[in-house]
Amino acid sequence: MSRLREMAFLNKGLEIRFRDERSDPPVEETFKYSGGLVDFVKHLNTNREPIHRQVAYFEDATDDAEIAVAMQWTSSYRETVLSFANNINTHEGGTHEEGFRTALTRSINEFARGRNLLKEKDPNLTGEDVREGLTVVISAKVRQPQFEGQTKAKLGNVPMRSFVQKATNERMAEWLEENPTEANKMVRKGVAAAQARAAAKNA
Repeated sequence: MSRLREMAFLNKGLEIRFRDERSDPPVEETFKYSGGLVDFVKHLNTNREPIHRQVAYFEDATDDAEIAVAMQWTSSYRETVLSFANNINTHEGGTHEEGFRTALTRSINEFARGRNLLKEKDPNLTGEDVREGLTVVISAKVRQPQFEGQTKAKLGNVPMRSFVQKATNERMAEWLEENPTEANKMVRKGVAAAQARAAAKNA
């Protein structure tokens, strides 16, 4: 059932109807999410406390690949990163996830410097700082996917790394500029994580 729900989230507008006739009366369930990945993130954050209301979303495409990303930060200290390639759960990550992680850290740091939320003497936020409390779903579509590892759960297409990195840098910068209230909350969350990490190290 969870896989059917997942497929409906990953394919916006797709309706999946499930009917189990082994029981009396039959069990019926319909999955359809017009919000796609945005609804997926909201579902994952059902029992968490988001620190900003709007789920950040962007997408981009080339002739050979597409990327769509939805994310929302919560008051949690844990990060939840779900990545998919052609609807396959790449739970070991891969080039699409690497490109996203690198670009997200850079985008948040650039925004924080530009808005003076990070002072000149402050070190850059690390990837761990930036992703603390983050719930993100990354969905890549690749014309000729190459999977690595025994379980085929890691995307290996090298061009995907630079494509996703470039798309995230551009689209994330736009989103942060267009949503300054949400962006400030994200950055403050990362700064607090960095301060807590520094305090723990000094202690």
